Amino acid sequence: MFVKSIMIPKHKCITVNSDDSLQCTLEKMESHQIDGIPVLKGDEYIGVVTRFNIYQGFFNSELEKENYLQQTKACERVSFQEKYLTGTERFESTLLELKDFPLIVVLNDKKRFMGIVTRADVLDQFQSAFGMRRPGIRIAFTSAESEGRLARLAEIAHAYHERIISVVTFDENDQLVRRIVMKIEKTTNLDKFIKKLEDSGFRVLSIHED
Repeated sequence: MFVKSIMIPKHKCITVNSDDSLQCTLEKMESHQIDGIPVLKGDEYIGVVTRFNIYQGFFNSELEKENYLQQTKACERVSFQEKYLTGTERFESTLLELKDFPLIVVLNDKKRFMGIVTRADVLDQFQSAFGMRRPGIRIAFTSAESEGRLARLAEIAHAYHERIISVVTFDENDQLVRRIVMKIEKTTNLDKFIKKLEDSGFRVLSIHED
């Protein structure tokens, strides 16, 4: 999945104009319970203002809080001016980018604002990948790394009428063994399914209902 599939499009984004005051900016943040907001001049991306930017600027100024917020423009406290996405990146690659920042903007090839990706958006996709929103049985197991192992796993699940919620693999660089975590709906076939997995060379590590 690519960034463009999970980004919040421009018409749904909360933004401020470059000439808006920090007072206006902070009010929007408070109203929408967000920690960062893109600053635009028309369609041109100027940067992102965060709560940290605002508070840091105040502590370094010699103004009273009210004067500082009213007199300082949003464009004066931006950061991340050169940090952006194009929409073609894989969504999982953005997780580290968002570790210490609430959002990253998406720009087109003319550097015009298209939307944003937030930390919450990326984490939401990881929750979906692991099937965390649906109850079921999570099975962790290992398998010798060989061609067709995932296809064999799917065949066994189909034969025992198991409904797969999610499948995630690890150790892609290990040439000998791979860990697999599969989540399935709870059924009465579980014991038979597990036995068939083990008979087929899959080593079950743990079984957990969630």
